[in-house]
Amino acid sequence: MLVDRRCSLINIYDQFLLNKGAGFILQSKLFLPFYKKLGYDNIKGIKIKIMGFNSPKRGRDIVESAYDEKAIKEFFIENRQEFEENLLSEAVNVRDKIELIHSIGNINLVENAHRLILYVIEERESEVIEFAKQEGIIWAKFSLTLAFKLEWLHAIRRTIWTFLHKFDNVKNNKINKEDFYSLENKINNQIDQFLNCFFMSYSEYKDSLIEQQNKIVEHLSVPIIPVNAKTCVLPLIGPIDSNRATFIMEKVLTEISNLKVQTLIFDLSGVAEMEPDVIDQLKKVIDGTVMMGCKAIISGFRPDVVKNMILLGITFEQANIVASLEQALKNHISE
Repeated sequence: MLVDRRCSLINIYDQFLLNKGAGFILQSKLFLPFYKKLGYDNIKGIKIKIMGFNSPKRGRDIVESAYDEKAIKEFFIENRQEFEENLLSEAVNVRDKIELIHSIGNINLVENAHRLILYVIEERESEVIEFAKQEGIIWAKFSLTLAFKLEWLHAIRRTIWTFLHKFDNVKNNKINKEDFYSLENKINNQIDQFLNCFFMSYSEYKDSLIEQQNKIVEHLSVPIIPVNAKTCVLPLIGPIDSNRATFIMEKVLTEISNLKVQTLIFDLSGVAEMEPDVIDQLKKVIDGTVMMGCKAIISGFRPDVVKNMILLGITFEQANIVASLEQALKNHISE
């Protein structure tokens, strides 16, 4: 029943009397005299059932729910074993992988399911989000199969609703549509929240891991090898794109400064081809090397690379060019 916030206290009292047995309950010190007159001395814990009156849920029709959070929680705990059996029967592909997942990532799927359910029942949104983030990181860290996690969460959702149905039957609850849709919104939204946060956490961790691995690969792909105290060799192998060329520039200039390199040999015998823009970037690397006060030597130009250079009209005036790394080392060491 809706109560207009503008109606008088007398009218509210009259409506309260008429609806005493219909779940019309107002939680406010303002109505305490009316409660006492009706024989209710203790109103602590009675839920708000009013529209308006400066409530945070102002303007909404709030219906007293047949679902009691504490009773539902106790029901799930008391029927823990049956819940687990039902959950495992739902998760057909995961149940045989539970021990394997536990041994790989120390993840107890069954215990975590109970933990998530309690968070959902008690509407502990912050714990649901934090738990999802932790799970996402662990699954990403150990590269566990996402399909298993997705199936497990769907099995949890189905099992929750199966047990809520049993709860209604045991408690002989008479459920109206408002109660049901309210509970559906409460539970499914939190499961969806867990799913979203889990996958975001998983993705972010994987992205950061890939970025770290790319940095390691980039570092290894540009090895500056000291020959003696003043001379280093940079052997380049494989295709060079614009990103790698940029990293080469950064690495070369930094290492020349750090190692006090006086001569740097660029060995390109392992580079079969280079795009025009990459050739131009390589020229800038050579120019930067010379500007740092370091002598640049290029060895091992491949025919296809030279053809592109000729077509583009690019030359490396500031570098000494030799046929092979062997010749570069021989010439330099003999000096």
